[in-house]
Amino acid sequence: MNKLLLTFLLVLLFNYCFSQQGDVLPNRMPGNVGNRTGTNNLPGAKKDSIGFEHRNDAKDSITISFRYLDSLRSLRLDTSINDFYKYYSVPYTLQFLGNSGAAGYSLIFSPVTKTGIDPGFHAFDAYRYTVESSRFFKTTKPLTQINYQLASGKEQMIKILHTQNPKPNLNFGFEYRLLNAPGFFVNQNTNHSNYRLFSNYQGKRKRYAAYFFIMGNSIKNSENGGMKSNAYLDTPIYNKRFAIPVNLSFFKEYVSNPFNSFVSTGNKDKDFTFFLRQSYDIGKKDSVEVNDSTTEYLFYSKLRFQHTFTYTNSNYTYIDTVLSSQGRRIIDSAIYQDWYDTSVLQSRKLFQLTDAWKTISNDFSILQFPDTKNSGQYLLAGARLENIQGSFSSGKKTFYNVILHGEYRNKTRNKLWDILARGEFYLTGFNSGDYSAYANLSRFFSKRWGNVSVLFHNINRSPSYIFNINSSFNFGNGGSLAKENISIIKVTADNPFVNLSAANYLITNYTYFTGYYKTDQFSRIINLLQLSASKKFRLTKRWNLYSEATVQLTDAASPVRVPLIFTRNRLAYEGVFFKNLNLSTGIEVRYYTPYKGYDYSPVMGQFFPQDKFSISNRPDVNAFLHFRIRSFTGYIRADNLNSIDFADGFGFTKSNFAAPHYIYPGLMTRFGIQWNFVN
Repeated sequence: MNKLLLTFLLVLLFNYCFSQQGDVLPNRMPGNVGNRTGTNNLPGAKKDSIGFEHRNDAKDSITISFRYLDSLRSLRLDTSINDFYKYYSVPYTLQFLGNSGAAGYSLIFSPVTKTGIDPGFHAFDAYRYTVESSRFFKTTKPLTQINYQLASGKEQMIKILHTQNPKPNLNFGFEYRLLNAPGFFVNQNTNHSNYRLFSNYQGKRKRYAAYFFIMGNSIKNSENGGMKSNAYLDTPIYNKRFAIPVNLSFFKEYVSNPFNSFVSTGNKDKDFTFFLRQSYDIGKKDSVEVNDSTTEYLFYSKLRFQHTFTYTNSNYTYIDTVLSSQGRRIIDSAIYQDWYDTSVLQSRKLFQLTDAWKTISNDFSILQFPDTKNSGQYLLAGARLENIQGSFSSGKKTFYNVILHGEYRNKTRNKLWDILARGEFYLTGFNSGDYSAYANLSRFFSKRWGNVSVLFHNINRSPSYIFNINSSFNFGNGGSLAKENISIIKVTADNPFVNLSAANYLITNYTYFTGYYKTDQFSRIINLLQLSASKKFRLTKRWNLYSEATVQLTDAASPVRVPLIFTRNRLAYEGVFFKNLNLSTGIEVRYYTPYKGYDYSPVMGQFFPQDKFSISNRPDVNAFLHFRIRSFTGYIRADNLNSIDFADGFGFTKSNFAAPHYIYPGLMTRFGIQWNFVN
């Protein structure tokens, strides 16, 4: 893999160097929306020139668009600066265990809807690249985007994106992200890295198309099990958090090293995905002569044959390999006996648990386009074969699934109606009987009234494999489990005045952890109602208020725990100054009502409901200053101002709780930049 990455970077450098020789792209790129004027048409631009030229800012203009897999909508990169979480890798809705990169869950409820085999490890999903988040670009000039952030505690974040079209019908690029946070407690460091190499190609005659990416995620999370007692927070000698005793690795020294990626006690997860989709179209061809020497080929599809090959390899590991000065392994047996029942672990010479999965998927589909000139309307029918191998403490097991799936899509030519209906059914195999049925109807009324959509989704899924008796993480939980059934009805209305949404979740046979390792299935129906609204209030010419609020109602007896109200508000002074300075500065406040938040099981990597501790926090208060000058963006943040405390002198020690025995740090300062380079 290292040789492959090195080869790719050398090729990229080669193309980057030759991109300085002037424009090699044509003036017109089929399919791009927006400015179609090439740089050779600009006043004063030289034609057929080589070597270096005097820099012209007008030539740095770029038309770039992207779309997600299976999406018809073409999007542009977001250049707004008013929301910090467009740069940061941790979503603002995430309730995580204090340190950036630590395990977390969303405060706005969203169930797991994956059918088929799901390993069941979702505490670090927010830090992973996924197939659904993969973007395929089209650009008139090579673009490189670099992000760097430095925060208190030597926390660092690096993000790099490069994409270019060496030919109008070929794009390639790569993405990389690193999040490293040593933390403020003993054994709390995280180190997550992600990469994605991507490309898309369309034949000159527009019959053949291909989409490709390889993607990998590495999750390294040290786990200390939380504080031994919350009482330490009220003792002045423990204002330096690294001195507070923790449940796991209590004898380790605190090391604040941003280059430390070693995990002695905690989670080490890795996954790799290879994706290739190829298609060939049959239909009506046409062409347009651009000039005497250039012809643009057009093609209207009637029938498409599509094959998708996917290979995934994933490993989920918990390890405790803490060594004494004599080189002997030391495990806090009292904690493991209390939390996980040591009798289950006595036979293990090395406390390491791993579930490993390999999946090869082949999907064959046929698409038919009823309207020759509307590629947004089609019927799809396909079948998929999955060959799966799982490796556990008890040995290896093989599985297979045969899935039938279909889809109808109609994005009308007048762009007012958008209809999407799709379904899949597991005909035979390990997950036989799983299915997913999805329907979405959307209508655009006008610029004033915006867009209204209605969504229905019903999922019948096998419980995640971590609940299966064969999983390495199953400590004696037996018995057969019924399939989970989830129904979602959601209505949204988006317009310039206000954005509204209402969703209702009905869940049967909800499977969950009841403690550090015990599991259960909730036989009653869980009914959760979710109401959300967001709006921008223009207070004065320069002052704006961005408000978001969500209300969630559910039965208190259910194992799903959510705050009744969650809200985020940003009061910002904004505007463009000195022609090129785009500024947004102000205060951000996040608040949620008290609730019985989840506890966390380090070995299982799972959150579970508890009734002994209520999370009742101060509002999270952050100050920010964001600015952009041309292609350079910078931001300065002061987070957790709410932790200010005058009880024992001035300090930022009144920390909010993330979970029982887990707290957020005090004052956090962040400095970051984002720089776009157009070549």
